[in-house]
Amino acid sequence: MAKHAGSLPRTLTKEKISKKVAGEKERKKIIDFMLKTRPKTLGQKSADWMTKWVGSWTFLILLFVLMGFWIWVNIYVITFRFDPYPFILFNLVLSCLAAVQAPIILMSQNRQTERDRIRAEQDYRVDRKAEMEIKDMQLDLEMIKKMISELKK
Repeated sequence: MAKHAGSLPRTLTKEKISKKVAGEKERKKIIDFMLKTRPKTLGQKSADWMTKWVGSWTFLILLFVLMGFWIWVNIYVITFRFDPYPFILFNLVLSCLAAVQAPIILMSQNRQTERDRIRAEQDYRVDRKAEMEIKDMQLDLEMIKKMISELKK
């Protein structure tokens, strides 16, 4: 009887470990499948690329250098002023840049939100499964406690 009580927890542990490993593999497969089933369109790829580029320090530094050059040319170069002091053309270019960038960045963020939602749903499913396994393990522990208390009598 004591041999049986000692072997019971090891068997349950092996079963729990195999279920957990299978669950993690299944979760990774589902997430990968859901994210890869819909291939990116050219617009989505370009939106992701542009968002990555516009959000970099390289872009910001280059933009400030170009803005400084534009202003310098139009203030100090007397023979080639194509946009004098109030810089109306400069303001138009910056406004157009912002107007084009904003919707593209939003498209990329929306796709990232969708990926995050899929991962959150999978995390919820895994949490629910873990909760059920914990309840099952608690029942098994109670059963083991009863068996040990019966052995002591």
